[in-house]
Amino acid sequence: MNYGNVFIGVQPTFGYEGDPMRLLFSKSASPHHGFAAYHTFVEKIFQADAVTLFMPGKQVGMSDACYPDSLIGNIPNIYCYAANNPSEATVGKRRSYANTISYLTPPAENVGLYKGLKQLSELISSYQSLKDTGRGPQIVSSIISTAKQLILTRMFPLPEERMELPPNERDLIVGKVYAKIMEIESRLLPCGLHVIGEPPSAIEAVATLVNIASLDCPEDEIYSLPNILAQTVGRNIEDVYRGSDKGILADVELLRQITEASRGAITAFVERTTNSKGQVVDVTNKLSTMLGFGLSEPWVQHLSKTKFIRADREKLRTLFTFLGECLKLIVADNELGSLKLALEGSYVEPGPGGDPIHNLKVLPTGKSIHALDPQTMPTIAAMKSAKIVVDRLLEWQKVDNGGKYPETIALVLWGTDNIKTNGESLAQVLWMIGVRSVADTFGRVNRVEPVSLEELGRPRIDVVVNCSGVFRDLFINQTNLLDRAVKMVAELDEPEEMNYVRKHAQEQAQELGVSLREATTRVFSNASGSYSSNVNLAVENASWTDEKQLQDMYLSRKSFAFDSDAPGAGMREQRKTFELALATADATFQNLDSSEISLTDVSHYFDSDPTKLVQGLRKDERAPSSYIADTTTANAQVRTLSETVRLDARTKLLNPKWYKGMMKSGYEGVREIEKRLTKTVVWSAKSGQVVNWVYEEANATFIEDEAMRKRLMDTNPNSFRKLVQTCLEASEENLEKLRELYSEVEDKIEGIDRWLDIEMES
Repeated sequence: MNYGNVFIGVQPTFGYEGDPMRLLFSKSASPHHGFAAYHTFVEKIFQADAVTLFMPGKQVGMSDACYPDSLIGNIPNIYCYAANNPSEATVGKRRSYANTISYLTPPAENVGLYKGLKQLSELISSYQSLKDTGRGPQIVSSIISTAKQLILTRMFPLPEERMELPPNERDLIVGKVYAKIMEIESRLLPCGLHVIGEPPSAIEAVATLVNIASLDCPEDEIYSLPNILAQTVGRNIEDVYRGSDKGILADVELLRQITEASRGAITAFVERTTNSKGQVVDVTNKLSTMLGFGLSEPWVQHLSKTKFIRADREKLRTLFTFLGECLKLIVADNELGSLKLALEGSYVEPGPGGDPIHNLKVLPTGKSIHALDPQTMPTIAAMKSAKIVVDRLLEWQKVDNGGKYPETIALVLWGTDNIKTNGESLAQVLWMIGVRSVADTFGRVNRVEPVSLEELGRPRIDVVVNCSGVFRDLFINQTNLLDRAVKMVAELDEPEEMNYVRKHAQEQAQELGVSLREATTRVFSNASGSYSSNVNLAVENASWTDEKQLQDMYLSRKSFAFDSDAPGAGMREQRKTFELALATADATFQNLDSSEISLTDVSHYFDSDPTKLVQGLRKDERAPSSYIADTTTANAQVRTLSETVRLDARTKLLNPKWYKGMMKSGYEGVREIEKRLTKTVVWSAKSGQVVNWVYEEANATFIEDEAMRKRLMDTNPNSFRKLVQTCLEASEENLEKLRELYSEVEDKIEGIDRWLDIEMES
């Protein structure tokens, strides 16, 4: 479609029937004629001066015989790319010489509470006021009943509603439920989609600043706001986090007060820089007028109304001076200006990609994205964060495993995640096996050293590492480092009960008839030039008949091993070694590092999840525990896979704040709602980790509500049809009504514009 000098077209699909990823990622596959014809039209017929596109094919070292080089021709490729996805942006640069200009991730807000969650929060407030009266036991009974109805958590058992409990047990139960409520309420979620060239409003900037303010910057002597407030009442924020996680009612309440005071202080600060249109203006001058006048400082004014009135003024002043600089970067409007510079053939300032909260150098957006020097990973900060997550993971698994440490953990390494966090996921693997990275005088990490068993305080955990194709391509040095680290640990002269890497390597060497070093192979991925297990595509397209078919697909595509003893040899298939290593896994593990992307946002997570596969390979056929680490906040959490999927549903799919925000984005917003429901159903098929109430609530929210139903259908009938189809697959109720509705949507799409008022049964 032409809009003056602009042509917007639908690029032909990547890939081939049966292997949709082939054209997108294969180094040698030829693009089909439709794909080639499309780009020939853009260059020769439309005669474009610049394009925005993503090319398939070879990754690096283009020659004139390579398809990406031939198809891009002589046209400049100017590609606007999300600031938090530098790994794929790098692929775009390598393949088609793209100038990748960053844009901001969608504005985020706290989830908030709604429906039954809000009612439960009110009950907890009542309990805190009346717990020492005769009404305390009655309110606890209502809290237990409501929590069970909401299927709030299965991480701890809830007693019967009418059971008589001593006061300390009542407090602990209420504290644990309260902690879960606060966890949901404070989670960040994207509200709508980012519009290039529209900087965040003041309200949208507050949530980002709250998260930046929750992290210490010791190198700059900047203390986090929660820590400053906790010190006011004689506490350390880490101790408060731990107490809240355990369900200690006083600590849960204190953390809520700290969180609310932090938001309030930052909101008061941002409001001083906000004009009548809700836009942040002239931060520098307005900040200078705020500083140094005691109670006139807006954050001090707000805190003076709370229990944190004695918070350290100097630490606050240092922090808010820093936050003022951050605010200027967040609301800077450089995106369209940089796009214009690129179209003029002018220089666009480069900058790193990643998460703006963890790396302020990403801001302001509108920069030409680059990644990072991979030889600096993992950093000291990444190793520190990794230790916290791994220790929590092992504690969870000990509880699930009868007090025993897991012998093997199967996990995934992602390219983008490691770029954003400077190698936190990589550092987690190193800490599991009990080694630490060692940097040289230039900051390059080229070797590791074992941590003594005395310092480690636990056995060395065996690992099976599944690297994404992007990680394999971008981090060859770190892949080498990891393989050498595992082999070094296997060769340590330590008791088997304290070194599970050595224990399993010796067993597998004997079974396979190979050397110890060869049996210690633990780093796997696709064959060179190949990506993805394609399990996600098979499940989404319903092109599978039984679980074994999915397992074979995963094993055949992901069983190519990296060997540091054979540099330059590429990935070699070692399926038997892969199967034997996976068969020892007691747990599986993945990381979430972004509030924007979670398990039900993209299909990559279930594509790489080996949980069902491990169960099929284990001799006892026991399903391994499955955990997800959430490092999106200062208080990093480790949750079960089931709990994470349920949390996703509560905080996004079923949350009015999220789906109403998406509806504001029109056609694309409806597609986002449909995609999330589809991904949730896929988790059901892949791992059985979704309970029926999710689908019942989705049906009530998007189908039974007549106004919502009509709005979805009118805005994007194609996505609404798929949403109805998903409800048909997942639901066992109202099938006739759903089928009738599906028929109506098809009529709408085919141009038969009639609407029957379908009364959906409750």
